[in-house]
Amino acid sequence: MTRLALALALCVFVSAPAFAQVNTYKVLATSKTSTMQKEMQEAGDAGFRFVAVMGGETAIGGKEVVVLMEKPQAGTNTYGYRLLATSKTSTLQKELQEAADAGFFVVGQTVFESMFGGKETAAIVEKSGNAKGDRFEYKLVATSKTSTMEKELKELADAGYQAVGLTVGKTALGGSELVVITRRQAK
Repeated sequence: MTRLALALALCVFVSAPAFAQVNTYKVLATSKTSTMQKEMQEAGDAGFRFVAVMGGETAIGGKEVVVLMEKPQAGTNTYGYRLLATSKTSTLQKELQEAADAGFFVVGQTVFESMFGGKETAAIVEKSGNAKGDRFEYKLVATSKTSTMEKELKELADAGYQAVGLTVGKTALGGSELVVITRRQAK
């Protein structure tokens, strides 16, 4: 009886990886925002979902943004993506709210440095192809002082907002700034 139990346990242990869900990954890297937008949308149409983003310098590509996407083996959802990138925080605030009004929500944030030397704060927004999803109101906070950021975030938290992203980037008017994206459930 003990041998039978041990044999059954061994079979379950050995066959467990066969039952585990296997994900497929896609790594996208480019120095052009328009190219990244296009590649992310193509991946989303194929069922890949955003995982992470990072801006920086890659070994071969130079200054690029790298996006990691994954697709569950049994995944049937499709996703829509927009890459919002600008050096003006007021423009990003406006674009975030327009995207939210269209059913998108923020999933990632980084600093994007283009081939032409411009540094932009970038936000990636996602929309599931087969779900209605929640609607959000977005507020973007940008300042060079951490004490000011903390004060502004407290005020937003008191109004029901929650931080969803943080970068340190150069903006057109403020120079090097902390940029935080916050959101709350739309009323």
